[in-house]
Amino acid sequence: MIINHPLLGPRDSAEFVYLGDAALIDRPNGMSETAAQKFFAYQYLRDNPAGAHQELWYHEGGDRSWLVVTRNTVTHEIIAVELARDLARSRGRSR
Repeated sequence: MIINHPLLGPRDSAEFVYLGDAALIDRPNGMSETAAQKFFAYQYLRDNPAGAHQELWYHEGGDRSWLVVTRNTVTHEIIAVELARDLARSRGRSR
């Protein structure tokens, strides 16, 4: 599978490590009154979608960037690739 890195161009997926659902970018506030319930859901509850899904990939064999890859889980077609930092900033977070 080829991942089209936004900065480096097409790269073999062997350079990357799959790290799961991109919803992990939205970490709960540990100081909220419902932090325990939110962290339980954050840590243990995952969807297993058939179709387009956003995933976190880490470019371990390259520039060590974090990517959000939108991939069809049925066909493995990669629909979009963006830097995780850019996506987090667009959602109002500065990581």
